[in-house]
Amino acid sequence: MSASLEITISELHDKQAIREVIDRFARALDRQDRALMLECFHPDGLDDHGLFVGRGAEFFDWTYPSHLHLFRTHQHIMTNHTCALEGDTAHCETYWAFAGMAEGGGLAQFGGRYVDRMEKRDGEWRIAARKLLVEWWAEGTMAPEVIEAYAAVGTIARDRSDCSYDRPLTIAPARVGLRGGF
Repeated sequence: MSASLEITISELHDKQAIREVIDRFARALDRQDRALMLECFHPDGLDDHGLFVGRGAEFFDWTYPSHLHLFRTHQHIMTNHTCALEGDTAHCETYWAFAGMAEGGGLAQFGGRYVDRMEKRDGEWRIAARKLLVEWWAEGTMAPEVIEAYAAVGTIARDRSDCSYDRPLTIAPARVGLRGGF
């Protein structure tokens, strides 16, 4: 096998492993599976979810009660995905949509993108830094303070000022530890 083919196969293997992290994250949220969520983040991996900024395990502990209280069922749907490999670092962008049946019977709908810096450590790809960008929502499904919190995560633009172009993707230290409510 040629060296270039070996590199291509290795890159495809890495990209598939990264995509599996993305899908595992959605499954962990929808099945409320903490152990599965922990497999998605490196122990020091940070997630800026607007109302929450902190480690992956802390994110699950923060979001679980609200998802359980607010929704009878919900789905996190991952769609378009791009991934640029730079050695053991990957810069990823994944479009998502969320639909949740509220306890009161209404349907909450919103969507956007996850912008990730993934790192391969000890042969395993996981999230090192993640930003949740909320770009659309059904009217009346989000309070103004929630919309404001999501807007603070990162720049959303239809040009290279969009935070998906940030290299490396970082989470502002001043935001770490933020905990808000829905």
